[in-house]
Amino acid sequence: MRAVVYSEYRALPVVTEVPEPACPDGGVVVDVRATGVCRSDWHAWQGHDPVALPHIPGHELAGVVASVGPAVTRWRPGDRVTVPFVCGCGECAYCLAGDAQVCPHQTQPGFTGPGSFAERVAIHAADANLVALPESVDLVTAASLGCRFATAFRALTVHGGLRGGDWLAVHGCGGLGLSAVMIGVALGARVVAVDLSAAALARARELGAHPVEDPAAIAELTGGGAHVSIDAAGSPATAVASVRCLRRRGRHVQAGLLLGAASTPPLPMDLVVAHELSVHGTHGMAARDYPPLLDLVAAGTLRPDLLVGKVIDLAGAPAALSAMDTPAAGAGITVVRP
Repeated sequence: MRAVVYSEYRALPVVTEVPEPACPDGGVVVDVRATGVCRSDWHAWQGHDPVALPHIPGHELAGVVASVGPAVTRWRPGDRVTVPFVCGCGECAYCLAGDAQVCPHQTQPGFTGPGSFAERVAIHAADANLVALPESVDLVTAASLGCRFATAFRALTVHGGLRGGDWLAVHGCGGLGLSAVMIGVALGARVVAVDLSAAALARARELGAHPVEDPAAIAELTGGGAHVSIDAAGSPATAVASVRCLRRRGRHVQAGLLLGAASTPPLPMDLVVAHELSVHGTHGMAARDYPPLLDLVAAGTLRPDLLVGKVIDLAGAPAALSAMDTPAAGAGITVVRP
């Protein structure tokens, strides 16, 4: 099959022929019909999140089940599916409690093994990890859910406890941040979007947010600070700004990756203690938690398709991946159709 492969960090990937994936006993092989290009893939390609080389990236996928392993009971060829970017083992105490996103034995397409920048990809523990797609949700739209929308949805609803009328601050308006903007608006929150890019702020305004360049303006705009704030960019500066913009008893959620030297930002713990702030990390969303998100999408209340900036073929994926750290990357989600 054809796939995007890189053999060295930061070397431009190439489209080449690779062996077909073997179907795991308890897993499936999925025909990839759409896969998003995400900054997490860029981090792996840069070596910030090390992977085994040579490597096939890609983790935001939607497609059709091509083959099933003998231990699979819930799925059959032809089923339309998506999958979380964190796949649990389905058997440990965390998975059985519904927290597959922190499974200690997790697999991640595009990180722990070959990913979805390919015509086909293997998924382990399919009965625990696959998500059935409603017919009303097309595969390009579904490809945007597996990382950015799912991560933002769980971050805001579970960790942030976001309610209608709350002020939500979103720091960083790339794919993850704009997903958070849309989810916040759909849930009835008042949303402030922070970014240095005029284009990103303009897009956030179109989606219903109040755009600001300086996070120091949030306190006055919101009458005392945000109830919930999310760092969707993943930098020490945005993490600190997210905590500082909260009102008393506010909740910060760290969704953007902080890796390597950036992994220990100087959070203002004096404010965390004095104002009784909550600081949360978030790591995706388990398959069992997808139904409320899919219900919003199927009803048209949430429109992930509005964030799809362009759809490209597999040949365009290497350039799209290498461009993920440029300002243009915030213009919308790029989806690859292998």
